[in-house]
Amino acid sequence: MKSRAATIIVLALVSAPFAFGGNDRGAGSSIAISDEPPRFDFAIESAYLFGAFNPPRNYEISADFLTARMRWGNYLDREGFFRGYNQVYFSFLAEPIIRGIENHYFGMNLGLRYNFVRHGSRFVPYFSGGVGLGAIDSQSEQFGGQGQDFTFNILSAAGVSYHFSDRFSGQVGVLYQHFSNAGQTDPNPSLNLFGPQVGFTFSF
Repeated sequence: MKSRAATIIVLALVSAPFAFGGNDRGAGSSIAISDEPPRFDFAIESAYLFGAFNPPRNYEISADFLTARMRWGNYLDREGFFRGYNQVYFSFLAEPIIRGIENHYFGMNLGLRYNFVRHGSRFVPYFSGGVGLGAIDSQSEQFGGQGQDFTFNILSAAGVSYHFSDRFSGQVGVLYQHFSNAGQTDPNPSLNLFGPQVGFTFSF
């Protein structure tokens, strides 16, 4: 499974020059990119997450998401840094635990994403955050194990999308994820994880 982490990190590094050093649409571009944001997105996203903030055990999680997004708020009539649009999203989470006490986590997450749009640019920075719930195969008998199967989750991500066309885009970013049962058991060790994330989006 180490190869999974290496693949995601390599994809992130390969995409970085495009994300931070690419050119806007111009005379040399063969595909016109519209400033009009899509009404709906469907995305496949993958991340490799590492435990942080002194977790009770070292954790590594391979996180895969299926995400649907709907445009909700359009601020393209603005100028400046905050020119862009909102989206509300809903994600299904399937996360094998590669290293740690438990073995897997399944859940859902509901949140908002803001996309920062520049005139005619293929690059769209974004920030997102949401809350949700799910189930982990808790191992309460082990020190540091989660106290019960039912948990809440928090997701927060930042990155940049590159629009290959009006309908297809790729993204690279950084994801933070938190698991906790909100103190329903004692102790409630919780988990905090960070890692690189990549994804592909179809818009319509």
